[in-house]
Amino acid sequence: MKTILCGAVAAIALVGMAAPAAAQTHERDYAGIPFVGTLTNPGPLGTLGAEVSIGLFHIGTRYTADASSSGDTEQAQHRINVAFHLRGTVNRDCSFYAGNNSAARNIDFGVIGVRTGDNENVNSAFEMVGPADANIETLTAGCNTNNQVEINKDDIRGLVNNNPGGYDTNQFQANIPYQVKASWTGVALNAQTTGTPQSLTVATNANAGVKTQGAWRSNMQIDIHAPAVTSHGLVAGTYTGKTTITLRAI
Repeated sequence: MKTILCGAVAAIALVGMAAPAAAQTHERDYAGIPFVGTLTNPGPLGTLGAEVSIGLFHIGTRYTADASSSGDTEQAQHRINVAFHLRGTVNRDCSFYAGNNSAARNIDFGVIGVRTGDNENVNSAFEMVGPADANIETLTAGCNTNNQVEINKDDIRGLVNNNPGGYDTNQFQANIPYQVKASWTGVALNAQTTGTPQSLTVATNANAGVKTQGAWRSNMQIDIHAPAVTSHGLVAGTYTGKTTITLRAI
Protein backbone atom coordinates (compact mmCIF):
# COMPACT_ATOMS: atom_id res chain seq x y z
CA MET A 1 0.00 0.00 0.00
CA LYS A 2 3.01 2.33 -0.48
CA THR A 3 1.28 3.90 -3.39
CA ILE A 4 -0.69 6.22 -1.16
CA LEU A 5 0.94 9.48 -2.38
CA CYS A 6 4.15 8.77 -0.44
CA GLY A 7 7.06 10.62 -2.03
CA ALA A 8 5.02 11.13 -5.16
CA VAL A 9 3.69 14.21 -6.94
CA ALA A 10 -0.07 14.14 -7.32
CA ALA A 11 -1.78 15.99 -10.14
CA ILE A 12 -5.36 16.78 -9.28
CA ALA A 13 -7.62 17.88 -12.12
CA LEU A 14 -10.31 20.34 -11.14
CA VAL A 15 -13.24 20.04 -13.49
CA GLY A 16 -15.94 22.68 -13.52
CA MET A 17 -19.14 20.90 -14.37
CA ALA A 18 -21.03 22.22 -17.36
CA ALA A 19 -24.34 20.75 -18.47
CA PRO A 20 -25.28 18.09 -17.80
CA ALA A 21 -24.55 18.54 -14.08
CA ALA A 22 -22.80 15.74 -12.15
CA ALA A 23 -22.79 14.85 -8.44
CA GLN A 24 -20.21 16.73 -6.40
CA THR A 25 -17.22 14.84 -4.97
CA HIS A 26 -17.45 13.74 -1.32
CA GLU A 27 -15.05 10.83 -0.80
CA ARG A 28 -12.94 9.36 2.06
CA ASP A 29 -10.36 6.59 1.56
CA TYR A 30 -8.69 4.51 4.34
CA ALA A 31 -5.64 2.24 4.24
CA GLY A 32 -3.30 0.39 6.65
CA ILE A 33 -5.98 -0.18 9.29
CA PRO A 34 -8.52 -2.93 9.93
CA PHE A 35 -10.86 -1.03 7.58
CA VAL A 36 -9.56 -0.53 4.06
CA GLY A 37 -11.75 1.01 1.39
CA THR A 38 -13.59 4.05 0.14
CA LEU A 39 -16.58 5.86 1.57
CA THR A 40 -18.70 8.06 -0.68
CA ASN A 41 -20.65 10.85 0.99
CA PRO A 42 -19.57 9.75 4.51
CA GLY A 43 -20.94 11.22 7.69
CA PRO A 44 -18.94 13.66 9.81
CA LEU A 45 -16.99 10.89 11.53
CA GLY A 46 -16.79 8.51 8.61
CA THR A 47 -16.09 4.96 9.90
CA LEU A 48 -15.77 5.27 13.65
CA GLY A 49 -13.31 2.43 14.05
CA ALA A 50 -11.04 3.76 11.35
CA GLU A 51 -11.09 7.23 12.84
CA VAL A 52 -10.20 5.85 16.31
CA SER A 53 -7.32 3.77 14.89
CA ILE A 54 -5.88 6.76 13.11
CA GLY A 55 -6.49 9.28 15.86
CA LEU A 56 -5.58 7.28 18.96
CA PHE A 57 -3.33 4.49 17.79
CA HIS A 58 -1.74 6.23 14.81
CA ILE A 59 -2.45 3.23 12.64
CA GLY A 60 -3.12 3.64 8.95
CA THR A 61 -3.99 6.77 7.04
CA ARG A 62 -6.88 8.60 5.49
CA TYR A 63 -7.53 10.53 2.25
CA THR A 64 -10.45 12.97 1.99
CA ALA A 65 -11.78 14.84 -1.04
CA ASP A 66 -14.70 17.27 -0.85
CA ALA A 67 -15.95 19.59 -3.55
CA SER A 68 -18.73 22.15 -3.48
CA SER A 69 -20.12 24.78 -5.79
CA SER A 70 -23.37 26.70 -6.29
CA GLY A 71 -25.89 25.30 -8.72
CA ASP A 72 -27.59 27.07 -11.63
CA THR A 73 -29.97 29.86 -10.67
CA GLU A 74 -32.50 28.52 -13.18
CA GLN A 75 -32.92 25.34 -15.16
CA ALA A 76 -30.35 25.19 -17.95
CA GLN A 77 -31.75 25.48 -21.49
CA HIS A 78 -30.31 23.84 -24.58
CA ARG A 79 -32.13 26.21 -26.94
CA ILE A 80 -33.71 29.63 -26.55
CA ASN A 81 -35.89 31.40 -29.14
CA VAL A 82 -36.36 35.15 -28.79
CA ALA A 83 -38.82 36.79 -31.21
CA PHE A 84 -38.59 40.52 -31.92
CA HIS A 85 -41.75 42.17 -33.28
CA LEU A 86 -40.79 45.07 -35.56
CA ARG A 87 -43.10 47.90 -36.56
CA GLY A 88 -42.98 51.05 -38.67
CA THR A 89 -45.31 53.25 -40.70
CA VAL A 90 -45.10 54.56 -44.28
CA ASN A 91 -47.35 57.53 -44.93
CA ARG A 92 -49.69 57.43 -47.91
CA ASP A 93 -48.55 59.78 -50.64
CA CYS A 94 -49.26 60.76 -54.23
CA SER A 95 -46.77 62.70 -56.35
CA PHE A 96 -46.98 64.57 -59.64
CA TYR A 97 -44.21 66.77 -60.96
CA ALA A 98 -45.91 69.64 -62.79
CA GLY A 99 -43.06 72.03 -63.46
CA ASN A 100 -41.35 74.51 -61.17
CA ASN A 101 -44.10 77.15 -61.08
CA SER A 102 -47.67 77.78 -62.18
CA ALA A 103 -46.57 79.28 -65.48
CA ALA A 104 -45.53 75.80 -66.61
CA ARG A 105 -49.17 74.76 -66.40
CA ASN A 106 -50.52 77.51 -68.63
CA ILE A 107 -51.15 75.86 -72.02
CA ASP A 108 -51.61 78.36 -74.84
CA PHE A 109 -52.85 77.19 -78.24
CA GLY A 110 -52.01 80.58 -79.71
CA VAL A 111 -54.22 81.49 -82.67
CA ILE A 112 -56.89 78.88 -83.33
CA GLY A 113 -57.16 79.19 -87.07
CA VAL A 114 -60.51 79.62 -88.81
CA ARG A 115 -61.33 79.89 -92.48
CA THR A 116 -61.04 83.60 -93.19
CA GLY A 117 -60.61 83.58 -96.99
CA ASP A 118 -62.91 85.71 -99.15
CA ASN A 119 -63.31 82.74 -101.46
CA GLU A 120 -64.54 80.35 -98.76
CA ASN A 121 -67.98 78.86 -99.28
CA VAL A 122 -70.46 80.38 -96.91
CA ASN A 123 -71.00 76.98 -95.33
CA SER A 124 -67.29 76.81 -94.40
CA ALA A 125 -66.52 80.40 -93.48
CA PHE A 126 -65.09 80.95 -89.99
CA GLU A 127 -64.92 77.22 -89.22
CA MET A 128 -61.79 75.79 -87.61
CA VAL A 129 -59.06 74.95 -90.09
CA GLY A 130 -57.83 71.92 -88.13
CA PRO A 131 -57.74 70.38 -84.66
CA ALA A 132 -56.02 71.96 -81.67
CA ASP A 133 -53.72 69.64 -79.72
CA ALA A 134 -51.60 69.87 -76.59
CA ASN A 135 -49.28 67.25 -75.15
CA ILE A 136 -48.12 67.28 -71.53
CA GLU A 137 -45.69 64.78 -70.00
CA THR A 138 -44.31 64.37 -66.49
CA LEU A 139 -41.64 61.79 -65.72
CA THR A 140 -42.66 61.52 -62.06
CA ALA A 141 -46.18 60.57 -61.05
CA GLY A 142 -47.81 57.95 -58.86
CA CYS A 143 -49.17 56.90 -55.46
CA ASN A 144 -47.76 54.41 -52.94
CA THR A 145 -51.17 52.95 -52.04
CA ASN A 146 -54.53 52.17 -53.65
CA ASN A 147 -55.60 55.35 -55.39
CA GLN A 148 -57.74 57.10 -57.95
CA VAL A 149 -56.74 59.07 -61.03
CA GLU A 150 -59.40 61.65 -61.80
CA ILE A 151 -59.82 64.10 -64.68
CA ASN A 152 -62.17 67.07 -64.37
CA LYS A 153 -63.03 69.82 -66.86
CA ASP A 154 -64.33 73.04 -65.43
CA ASP A 155 -66.95 73.21 -68.22
CA ILE A 156 -68.46 70.36 -70.20
CA ARG A 157 -68.58 72.67 -73.23
CA GLY A 158 -64.76 72.64 -73.39
CA LEU A 159 -62.93 75.85 -74.23
CA VAL A 160 -65.46 78.65 -73.82
CA ASN A 161 -65.61 82.23 -75.12
CA ASN A 162 -67.12 84.06 -72.16
CA ASN A 163 -67.53 87.39 -74.00
CA PRO A 164 -68.78 86.43 -77.45
CA GLY A 165 -71.13 89.34 -78.09
CA GLY A 166 -74.18 88.60 -80.23
CA TYR A 167 -74.28 85.84 -82.87
CA ASP A 168 -76.61 83.66 -84.90
CA THR A 169 -76.73 80.41 -82.93
CA ASN A 170 -77.70 78.52 -86.09
CA GLN A 171 -74.43 79.55 -87.73
CA PHE A 172 -71.93 80.16 -84.90
CA GLN A 173 -70.86 78.78 -81.56
CA ALA A 174 -68.72 80.15 -78.73
CA ASN A 175 -67.17 76.95 -77.45
CA ILE A 176 -64.65 74.34 -78.62
CA PRO A 177 -65.17 70.84 -77.18
CA TYR A 178 -62.03 68.90 -76.32
CA GLN A 179 -60.99 65.43 -75.16
CA VAL A 180 -58.47 64.62 -72.42
CA LYS A 181 -56.57 61.34 -72.23
CA ALA A 182 -54.07 60.43 -69.47
CA SER A 183 -51.72 57.44 -69.92
CA TRP A 184 -49.34 55.76 -67.44
CA THR A 185 -48.11 52.36 -66.22
CA GLY A 186 -49.97 50.82 -63.30
CA VAL A 187 -51.97 47.90 -61.91
CA ALA A 188 -55.59 47.14 -61.10
CA LEU A 189 -57.04 47.83 -57.65
CA ASN A 190 -55.43 45.55 -55.01
CA ALA A 191 -53.46 43.68 -57.71
CA GLN A 192 -49.91 42.54 -56.91
CA THR A 193 -48.50 42.09 -60.39
CA THR A 194 -46.35 43.69 -63.07
CA GLY A 195 -47.52 47.09 -64.23
CA THR A 196 -49.12 47.45 -67.66
CA PRO A 197 -50.25 50.44 -69.74
CA GLN A 198 -53.23 52.23 -68.17
CA SER A 199 -55.30 55.13 -69.43
CA LEU A 200 -58.26 57.34 -68.60
CA THR A 201 -60.16 59.30 -71.24
CA VAL A 202 -62.73 62.05 -70.83
CA ALA A 203 -64.50 62.48 -74.16
CA THR A 204 -65.45 65.77 -75.80
CA ASN A 205 -69.03 65.42 -74.54
CA ALA A 206 -68.06 64.40 -70.97
CA ASN A 207 -67.09 66.48 -67.99
CA ALA A 208 -65.10 64.08 -65.77
CA GLY A 209 -63.75 60.57 -65.37
CA VAL A 210 -62.08 58.48 -62.67
CA LYS A 211 -60.00 55.28 -62.55
CA THR A 212 -59.36 53.29 -59.36
CA GLN A 213 -56.16 51.24 -59.12
CA GLY A 214 -53.28 49.94 -57.01
CA ALA A 215 -49.98 51.63 -56.14
CA TRP A 216 -47.97 52.79 -59.15
CA ARG A 217 -45.15 55.05 -60.22
CA SER A 218 -44.24 55.97 -63.78
CA ASN A 219 -44.27 58.80 -66.24
CA MET A 220 -47.69 60.18 -67.23
CA GLN A 221 -48.73 61.45 -70.63
CA ILE A 222 -51.67 63.86 -70.93
CA ASP A 223 -53.05 64.50 -74.41
CA ILE A 224 -55.62 67.23 -75.04
CA HIS A 225 -57.34 67.07 -78.41
CA ALA A 226 -59.90 69.53 -79.70
CA PRO A 227 -61.32 68.26 -83.00
CA ALA A 228 -61.91 70.91 -85.67
CA VAL A 229 -65.34 72.50 -85.31
CA THR A 230 -66.87 72.24 -88.77
CA SER A 231 -70.59 72.38 -88.06
CA HIS A 232 -70.53 76.08 -87.08
CA GLY A 233 -68.28 79.06 -87.38
CA LEU A 234 -66.43 80.26 -84.28
CA VAL A 235 -67.23 83.62 -82.78
CA ALA A 236 -64.12 85.78 -82.41
CA GLY A 237 -62.64 86.13 -78.95
CA THR A 238 -60.60 84.35 -76.31
CA TYR A 239 -61.43 80.73 -75.49
CA THR A 240 -60.42 79.40 -72.12
CA GLY A 241 -60.85 76.25 -70.08
CA LYS A 242 -59.31 74.34 -67.20
CA THR A 243 -58.62 70.66 -66.76
CA THR A 244 -57.59 69.25 -63.38
CA ILE A 245 -55.74 65.95 -62.94
CA THR A 246 -56.15 64.56 -59.40
CA LEU A 247 -54.22 61.68 -57.83
CA ARG A 248 -56.02 60.64 -54.66
CA ALA A 249 -54.90 58.02 -52.14
CA ILE A 250 -57.74 55.79 -50.94
